[in-house]
Amino acid sequence: MSQRPFTSRRCYAAAHVCMLPEYADLGRSLDNPSPPEELLEHLDWPTTLAFRQRLSDLGFGIAEAMDTAQRFDLGWPGAKALIERTAALNLAGGFCAGAGTDHLERTDSWSDLVDGVLFQADLIARAGGVPVILPMPRLTAERADASTYREVYGAIARGLNGPAVLHWLGPMFLASLEGYFPGDSFLDVMRAHPDVYRGAKLSLLDADLEVRLRRELAATDQLIFTGDDFNFARLIRGGDPHSDAAPIPEAQRQVPFGDEQLGLGDFSHALLGIFDGIAAPASRALTALDTGDERTYLETMLPLETLGRHVFETPTQHYKAGLAHLAHWAGHQPNPMLPHRAEQARDGHHLRQLKSLGISAGAL
Repeated sequence: MSQRPFTSRRCYAAAHVCMLPEYADLGRSLDNPSPPEELLEHLDWPTTLAFRQRLSDLGFGIAEAMDTAQRFDLGWPGAKALIERTAALNLAGGFCAGAGTDHLERTDSWSDLVDGVLFQADLIARAGGVPVILPMPRLTAERADASTYREVYGAIARGLNGPAVLHWLGPMFLASLEGYFPGDSFLDVMRAHPDVYRGAKLSLLDADLEVRLRRELAATDQLIFTGDDFNFARLIRGGDPHSDAAPIPEAQRQVPFGDEQLGLGDFSHALLGIFDGIAAPASRALTALDTGDERTYLETMLPLETLGRHVFETPTQHYKAGLAHLAHWAGHQPNPMLPHRAEQARDGHHLRQLKSLGISAGAL
């Protein structure tokens, strides 16, 4: 039985993709990766889309064509297919999707970068989704200064129709993003375009920084979607992430997010990869939060946070292996395979701990 999206927090689950059994016969690995066209040929579409439907039925929106779906391994044709097929499901919680420049062979100028992002964002918006402006590694590769960030993101904002979410991804997920948003450029960009950048997804694994930024952006009615797979339980709850002494923060007001109104307060909404692996118990926790039942929320969510810290342990970029195994063990996919056989990136010790934590947290 499907449930309606959560009322107090908007929560998007970034979902992975599943592979057909015959993909195992190709001898692929992280050291011998598949080209994008081979991945697309061996993608298990029925299982991949059923997984997204299940997440929606549990109250989550879908974050499509993000890193969790191995976006840059699939390439733009695969990402476009994911976006269009997810859009066709007409999910109750809607969807957002990553907008980047991976349809271009090269970008020779900042305007090429801007035009590329706008091309993908337009496709996402026309499909009924909210564009998530993906980080652009070229900015760090070129050692762009704060003024260049303001210029590039400003040009993107001026070309967008409707709301977008800005994604700040930390180097623990992608090493080439070390030094992204230098100085105060992140806040400068957000404050300069509050009607377009309605929110930001923060994947920095820094709870104190996230709280500081969400409190500063509250003045411009902008939302934070936590991408912190280490500290999500208390960031979603709200208030001081190191204490549960104060009452659950209530929404101070409702603010526009496209055609919807979302609550703004001293709490984070969420756009998380870990939801992929903990959807059922997390759904129970978030439903409890909707009713103000903090005890049930924390008793359910904190063990899931412990599981998340294990799934996303260093090297963090291999987190998808844990998600695929959890889905396989729970019976949501017939095998744990990922593109390039990335499910093999974690060793047996990690997987044994994963199963034990998954059981104790109620995810299995």
